[in-house]
Amino acid sequence: FEGTAVGRRKKLCVAIGPLALRDAVALTADCTLLSAYTSSPVWRAIAGHLPPSQASAIYAEPSPADQLQLVSLLYRRPARVGAIIGPETAFLRPYLSAGAELYEFGRGDDINRVLNRMAQAEVLLATPDSAVYTPENFRNILLSSYRHNQGVIGFSADMVKAGALASTYSDIEDINAQVAEVAAGYVASGVLAAPQFPRY
Repeated sequence: FEGTAVGRRKKLCVAIGPLALRDAVALTADCTLLSAYTSSPVWRAIAGHLPPSQASAIYAEPSPADQLQLVSLLYRRPARVGAIIGPETAFLRPYLSAGAELYEFGRGDDINRVLNRMAQAEVLLATPDSAVYTPENFRNILLSSYRHNQGVIGFSADMVKAGALASTYSDIEDINAQVAEVAAGYVASGVLAAPQFPRY
């Protein structure tokens, strides 16, 4: 999708998904880039080096604040929340540190050791880190959380289908509405909003 902003501003290119984002990064000399339906770690890996005036995003996953609020609503009391932070999601540390205990997971670490360290947590708040949440690890994570009587808050509806307790998520219409708002703001002002989590 391309929309032309008024005046001498660059066109606004909206990249739908990671593959389109990879292709669109090459076009940033010709257009301002807005990404949608791409997780925050993938966006940062592909387009995070671009100046804020050239690229922004509506991330695919829910905000950590919304996920922590979901924990409060589900448990109806303060609950000990743990979150595993890997190399791809270290940037989420400021978003999570106010409401969750953080557990580091480096490349080559054993997921079972990390899970045993966080056995006192009542809830595991999952983040979209592909180094942590591999298909092999996710099975171990679910089994371990079940044994420790921990709920897992996923970062997508698919994770809930796979066995997580719950997640907040945005429908396609919700994301599209936010993309339209950011695009309209750019057309009206020439200023591109900062990357953001889904609002609706």
